[in-house]
Amino acid sequence: MRSQQQQSGCVVVVAAIVEQEDRLLVTERLPGTHLAGHWEFPGGKTEDGEDHRRCLEREMREELDVAVEIGGKILETSFAYPDRTVELHFYRCTLIGDPKPVLGQRLRWVSRAELGTLRFPPADLELIDLIGG
Repeated sequence: MRSQQQQSGCVVVVAAIVEQEDRLLVTERLPGTHLAGHWEFPGGKTEDGEDHRRCLEREMREELDVAVEIGGKILETSFAYPDRTVELHFYRCTLIGDPKPVLGQRLRWVSRAELGTLRFPPADLELIDLIGG
């Protein structure tokens, strides 16, 4: 049976906005994934029946081997790509521990000004404008 997200053609994604010492954590999308090579805020797709917080905790463990304290939502938006619509939920987060790129992805700590120089998915650009990239 297909999930509600698949039936509606909408993918629900949650992402962590982590800032330490005036730098934001970003990761690079892996080869073979949608929008490979683009930088993004860490997080991922929700699974059937999974709430945003549980998804973000799981994704941060799986991708960066780190626990996370989840704060308030910064932005909720959606973006229609030719092959899918993505509903994004960005949350302010604090890491518990040091992130390690478990999947072999690159990670960087960048200034707000640097955000505008990196290639992000179009769905992330509204957030980057909002936080000053």
